[in-house]
Amino acid sequence: MTVRRHALPPTTTALERGEARPYFLWWLPCTVDELKSHLRDADLANRGYYLGALLREANTRDVWLFASPDEIRAVWPHVVPHLGHARARWAWLLGLPEPVWPPKLENA
Repeated sequence: MTVRRHALPPTTTALERGEARPYFLWWLPCTVDELKSHLRDADLANRGYYLGALLREANTRDVWLFASPDEIRAVWPHVVPHLGHARARWAWLLGLPEPVWPPKLENA
């Protein structure tokens, strides 16, 4: 027997247009295409910032339009500082240990 998984559609079809402004980046002048570029950035701090904003602000079903669980896990330490109160939820959803926050200082 084959199990078929059906993803929910995006909350808005605007997220399928490159020139549209994502509702979840309300404080930034950023288009969907620019967001996708940031999410592929070699600079892990920049990628972490945009992934964190995506996870923190977007409806969960819209997250998967832009990133996979493996892509998020790969840069998780760079994402965590940008998640706010969503840290524990995303750690649980991704099967990761809940991050200690605030992080312990190395010299303390």
